[in-house]
Amino acid sequence: MSASIRILGIDPGLNATGWGVIDQTGSRLSLVEYGVVKAPPKAPMAERLTVIYNAIEVLVETYQPHEAAVEDQFVHASAVSALKLGQARAAAMLAPARAGLVVGEYAPKLVKKSVVGTGSAEKAQVAAMIAILLPGSKADADAADALAVAVCHAHHRTAMKGLAS
Repeated sequence: MSASIRILGIDPGLNATGWGVIDQTGSRLSLVEYGVVKAPPKAPMAERLTVIYNAIEVLVETYQPHEAAVEDQFVHASAVSALKLGQARAAAMLAPARAGLVVGEYAPKLVKKSVVGTGSAEKAQVAAMIAILLPGSKADADAADALAVAVCHAHHRTAMKGLAS
């Protein structure tokens, strides 16, 4: 039997950062836990980023993942929005990176295609497929997206690192 790999998936956002933890044993995926980190929306940027970083750091300590994955930034019409999302991504990526974990980055279209079969899937379709792929999941929105990032990483991690599952 293959060794189990624990993966932390992260869907970064300034107001809501989704997270999900799954175990991969060979080709089998199983749900561990999921949730959403909510930073205070009216707080100064540094405080919001600290909340995201600290919460992800606690998740890494609590669930002891072997690897992490983060959804890559998509292009925003607004440069200001893109910059702010980039800062949230950095805060979310830093905690697992500082813990020595490999952190994969995946484009939103690849995440959707890995889970639903099409890169143009809607959030509700992603959540519905996550409920099928990871029995017991009732995640929606940001948490379902984070689980989708973890599933995408599970499917692509061997190509990314040349690892054997």
